[in-house]
Amino acid sequence: MGNSGSAVKVCTDHQGGINWLSLSPDGQRLLTGSEDGTARLWSTADSQCHGHFQGHESYITFCHLENEAAFTCSADHTIRKWDVVTGQCLAIYRGHTSIVNRILVAKDYLFSGSYDRTARCWSVDKEKQIQEFRGHRNCVLTLAHYSSRDVLEEEEEEEEEEERVSRDLLVTGSTDCTVKVWWVSSGRCYQTLLGHTGAVLCLILDAPNRELFSGSTDYTIRTWNIVTGEQLKVFKEHQGSVICLELVNRHLYSGSADRTVKCWLVDTGERIQTYKAHKHSVSTLKYHAGILFTGSGDACARAFNSKSGVLQKIFRGHKFIINCIQIHNELLYTASHDGTLRIWDIRGICKRNKRRLKKERSVQGRSSQKGSLSRLFNNKVGCMVQQENGE
Repeated sequence: MGNSGSAVKVCTDHQGGINWLSLSPDGQRLLTGSEDGTARLWSTADSQCHGHFQGHESYITFCHLENEAAFTCSADHTIRKWDVVTGQCLAIYRGHTSIVNRILVAKDYLFSGSYDRTARCWSVDKEKQIQEFRGHRNCVLTLAHYSSRDVLEEEEEEEEEEERVSRDLLVTGSTDCTVKVWWVSSGRCYQTLLGHTGAVLCLILDAPNRELFSGSTDYTIRTWNIVTGEQLKVFKEHQGSVICLELVNRHLYSGSADRTVKCWLVDTGERIQTYKAHKHSVSTLKYHAGILFTGSGDACARAFNSKSGVLQKIFRGHKFIINCIQIHNELLYTASHDGTLRIWDIRGICKRNKRRLKKERSVQGRSSQKGSLSRLFNNKVGCMVQQENGE
């Protein structure tokens, strides 16, 4: 294991815990949303704060950053849109009657989930509520979005003629133990996915493979067919709530309150690796270049070799739980409830991992070549034996 890392920069501008950290699609900016009721915009080029968004009347629960605009949601029941250049509030979306805990931006839509038991859809540009999704018996914690064009065959689309105007669907996970799939155009519930016996905390969607993964306080991860609603597999080895999920190359990584991350083969349901060393719940995780980065309630971030499970580095310095991590240009960004954004240089472990992967590929290549020569030799011997036997 490598030496414990020290941050190359510590940003202490917030006056309260940071609840979320979002990276812009172009990688040029980061957005932090805080318990102090403000959001801050950071440049990934110089790690300086270039924007301070003030206006919410309570703490910010979640934030989302596009290239041109920033979005924040709050315990004040509202969502706000901000100009990333001027810092001006461009829109306030009002309608929820309780804490808004999650937002999602897709196309021209803004989706939100709230403790008021509803999810809502808004026009990004007009501050106008387009749709309300009502049916959960408790708060909506997590959201996902996809288009039926990504998953439905033509004949299946014909069956949903009334929904052909808009093929967008919203997926919601709730503390009522259910996952629901909704048609955005009508607000109609398309599927209710039943099986969990605890709150649904996280969702990961794999639309091309028609699969949805949900993690719950019932200690399980479940896989669903998002077209039929059929439950496909149940992953049962965790001994605590499943808090976060990451899907990479048909490998599913799950972080849990049992202080571990597990890696599963999606196609078989087999658990192939367990990543230990955390002293508290695993609150967030991210895969990058063969390395699994985790954030934990023990105030540390960690880097594991994703294949072997070996702990490569511990990043110490935070005082409270790490709520979110992002990676850009071989820098690791960690946001914590201690109010700080810390930036860590991960070039060393990325470089070592690349060398290791290159070496493994080289060994596999030589092994494959030896296998080919061996098969060629055996084939020649077989032919000679056949000739000698007059076959």
